[in-house]
Amino acid sequence: MNAQKTNVHYTDNYLLAPTNPISVNLIGAGGTGSKVLTGLMEINESLLALGHTGLQVRLWDDDIVTSANLGRQRFFECEVGLPKSVALINRINRCTGANWKAENLKFEKDKFGNIPKQSVATITITCVDTVQARFGVADILTEINGQRNRVRDSPKYWMDYGNSKQTGQVILSTVGNITQPESEKYNPVANMPFVTEEYGDLLLQSEKDDNTPSCSLAEALEQQDLFINASLAQMGCKLLWSMFRYGMTKYRGCFHNLEDFRTSPILID
Repeated sequence: MNAQKTNVHYTDNYLLAPTNPISVNLIGAGGTGSKVLTGLMEINESLLALGHTGLQVRLWDDDIVTSANLGRQRFFECEVGLPKSVALINRINRCTGANWKAENLKFEKDKFGNIPKQSVATITITCVDTVQARFGVADILTEINGQRNRVRDSPKYWMDYGNSKQTGQVILSTVGNITQPESEKYNPVANMPFVTEEYGDLLLQSEKDDNTPSCSLAEALEQQDLFINASLAQMGCKLLWSMFRYGMTKYRGCFHNLEDFRTSPILID
């Protein structure tokens, strides 16, 4: 009897041996996004040490730092009143000598329905609060992928983070099909669906949380526990790092429950 092959996804070749830094759009600079940015910095420094060209990150967020953000998000008292994206990117650039970019605005089409040129990136990572924002990102990635004149930074992967007070998930998707090699040992999977396709109905049904900004850290902690964002950020960054380091993965994310310390991997199917 022939054993069933394990489903895996082989990382797109461009990510493994690029001639330029891999472009990354990180959307959202709050509790999760600010921690993911630190993870991307660590990935970048490690890739550079291994002879890779590293990452070129652009952080999108139209919010400013408030006192409610201190402690749970990666901000400090001296940054209150600054744009979140600018505060974080300036800190990263000063610490590492990088030239990452900050966008103090939402990741969305302009009023004429056009996609901003700077929104094109090889990897998109969303750390957003609303279902509407996720569907907006899906629409932009689909439109860019459908354009005939493909550019070097054409989108290939979308990683989405989402969480409630004590639980969360991170899900990796491909933007279209990624060319896969033949394998006698594994079953290569070229396409992983968008979170909006796979869980769209569930997302729409569950959008009932009050996203009113908190006035204090104490109020913010009633909405999201202290370490849910950080622990979830580490899970997703580990998945991304594995794709760079090992060139393949049999996982496309996980469901994470911090309250009882359980994490359930999402296998590629």
